[in-house]
Amino acid sequence: MVKYFLGLSVLKSSWDQVFVAFWQRYPNPYSKHVLTEDILFREVTPDNRLISRRLLTKTNRAPRWTEKYLPSNMARSAYVIEDSIVDPQSRTLTTFTWNISHARYMVRTPALFISTGPADLNAVEERCVYGVNPDNNSWTEIKREAWISSNLFGLSRALQEFGLARFKSSVTKTMKGFEFILAKMQGGTPSRTLAETAKEATDKVKETALAATEKAKDLASQAQKKQQYV
Repeated sequence: MVKYFLGLSVLKSSWDQVFVAFWQRYPNPYSKHVLTEDILFREVTPDNRLISRRLLTKTNRAPRWTEKYLPSNMARSAYVIEDSIVDPQSRTLTTFTWNISHARYMVRTPALFISTGPADLNAVEERCVYGVNPDNNSWTEIKREAWISSNLFGLSRALQEFGLARFKSSVTKTMKGFEFILAKMQGGTPSRTLAETAKEATDKVKETALAATEKAKDLASQAQKKQQYV
């Protein structure tokens, strides 16, 4: 059984801007799990389509509750292949990504790359199409599909649920990363990261707690002085 995800997202930037941002989106504050990116292949076809293949290295932390079932030397990094096709005539950017960390064999189908070897701890295959938003040609629409599978005996269903939840979280970070890069490209001020917002909130709590402590000390001192004069 495979978990399927379908989502539509909108970036309030033109397709041309998103196309440029796509190649510049790493690093950004929301992609700290992406360790490296390398171009393996790139060519322009006779009909002016740009075809690329990249290898991404990402962190691959397994859920803690699975660690006792897995080999102790299992890699903490995941290798992901990303194929992309840019069609300037139709103004579409189509990407296919899939992880190859533990799969032995990969075959290509017309619409999707799929694993035919031993299943990964969690195999994730994704297809995205970036196109002009039909309601506003100044915006970009992203249609995202994903297939999450696992054949690890006894844990496949739980791992698929975990993989789907992690993928949804990753999509949110991906969109925030795009917005961050687009804001920088357009000369705007990127929105603060969640870490920065959390730090500011923590600092305010500390300041409030410190002020309250000092106030309590002052009141205690005043009360002690009054007792001395009684």
